[in-house]
Amino acid sequence: ARAAAPLYGHVAPDAHHPVSDREHYRAALSYLGTYAADRQEKLERLFVEPARRHPTERFLIAGAQYPSDFPWTENVFFLDHLPPAEHAAFFSSCRLTLNVTRAAMARMGWCPSGRLCEAAACGAAILSDEWPGIDEFYTRDREILIARDTQGALSALSASDAQLRRVAHLARERTLDEHTCHHRAHALCMLLERASVTSLRRAQPTTQASSRY
Repeated sequence: ARAAAPLYGHVAPDAHHPVSDREHYRAALSYLGTYAADRQEKLERLFVEPARRHPTERFLIAGAQYPSDFPWTENVFFLDHLPPAEHAAFFSSCRLTLNVTRAAMARMGWCPSGRLCEAAACGAAILSDEWPGIDEFYTRDREILIARDTQGALSALSASDAQLRRVAHLARERTLDEHTCHHRAHALCMLLERASVTSLRRAQPTTQASSRY
């Protein structure tokens, strides 16, 4: 490859936007994601342990392939399948939603998942694990909350409703301004146009004028 360029995760605003909340999706903290062993340690620190420390609050996980020995608690509710048509309602109903990045993506950095943008577009306040480059997509403590450990997650849960609403609002604005499928399509067109021009220049024969005395 003579040139490489990234196309980051993005969202389709027509499919992901705020909708009326639904009782069965309401939670102090929600998480939408298929089970992955490489995410488990972070999930336990940022979701399971906070649930243990808030036994009267409702926590909600939606996803597939969770093993029978997952450390469930009585206040963690589970949906084994959430169709894409329900994602907007899921994100719109939670007080705070968690994003946990796959290990390879976190090591690489600058790898926002599509689901991160989906949650923001739906007006959800997001708590995320930390990885290199996240600040270039959302401003921490302004558009997104970041936690490295359980204490960081507990701190996010203790934020006021007004604080979380503001974080959610600013994240949605940033998403619509920079992270939609339309922005990525435009970026792709620009990259292809640039590559085409470069290829044409390389294909053109070079002529050198020489003088003999």
